Amino acid sequence: MKLTRTERGWGAHHILGSRCRFRRNTLLEFDDIKIVVSTVGLAENLARKDQAVTPEELFDPVAGLGSYFETMAFHALSEDNRYHDIDVCRSVSFESPCHIAEIDADDKANDMHERVVTELGTRLVQGMRL
Repeated sequence: MKLTRTERGWGAHHILGSRCRFRRNTLLEFDDIKIVVSTVGLAENLARKDQAVTPEELFDPVAGLGSYFETMAFHALSEDNRYHDIDVCRSVSFESPCHIAEIDADDKANDMHERVVTELGTRLVQGMRL
């Protein structure tokens, strides 16, 4: 069995993904298991978009604790054979950091996303249940 990794061009977070300037979505496939790792960040504050003067006014936090970037992981919908969208009822836990409370941190968000992808990919190959 081989671990397959596919980078995709949309945010898998359904609630804020469309407002975010930063979006990453990685599909991990191992045997019959499909896991989606999604990172979003820099959610535009639509109400203040044209009048914002500071980055804090331009962007809304995407999660609690004032985080401007967030990574989550989910099992893919079993009946979705084309896009393998997330099953919001089946989140996947991981140990890696998942929030960043800085605005100018897209490089850190990429690193955070990669750590989660690596952690979950390793666990899949080792046969751990997710």
